[in-house]
Amino acid sequence: MATLLVSYKPTFIRRLKKLELGVQNDAFEKIMQLKDARHHHALGVHKLHGTLAGTHAFSVNFKYRIVFQYFSKTEVVLLAIGDHEVYQ
Repeated sequence: MATLLVSYKPTFIRRLKKLELGVQNDAFEKIMQLKDARHHHALGVHKLHGTLAGTHAFSVNFKYRIVFQYFSKTEVVLLAIGDHEVYQ
């Protein structure tokens, strides 16, 4: 499978910048893994339901999650990063 093209919503970038440097580094590492679809299982990518139906998420660490949406089979956009409140 081809490498995924990842784009970022401005709100994602603003939230990411507010996180401590260690979390930012962990997030960038996970985003690099996301670009290769073979790693999705290791990331724990899962579909979200309810008001977030149509989006997916994966864990950065035990506390933080990234919510994203597929634009196509080869492109995703990162929507939000945060603790479990990111799901609200």
